[in-house]
Amino acid sequence: MKYNIHNLIGAYCVTPQRGQELYDIIHPLLTEGTAVELDFLGVKAYASPFFNYAIGQLLKDIPDADVNRLVKFSNLSRTGENVRQMVMSSAKRYYTDDSYRQAVHEVREEELAAC
Repeated sequence: MKYNIHNLIGAYCVTPQRGQELYDIIHPLLTEGTAVELDFLGVKAYASPFFNYAIGQLLKDIPDADVNRLVKFSNLSRTGENVRQMVMSSAKRYYTDDSYRQAVHEVREEELAAC
């Protein structure tokens, strides 16, 4: 299944909300073993919050190897690819390393308490 991200999300893939929208579409397909292609033609900006929600949280219940096998990225700029790789690396560590995940939660709690 191929998805044109510009048509689906817009030219700016930056917010967690828009990332969650993409996740909600592709996650059920991936859990069934259906491959997806995410075509980023026309997308102008990328940010880690978008990729954290769209792609990173897939690692919560889908093995990294399966995500790599089932998700194809096309027309992703060099910047977009760098952000995607950074997010996937962090997400893999987050979902496989309990002490890292706990440290992330502690930092988030401290940040919230400071607000």
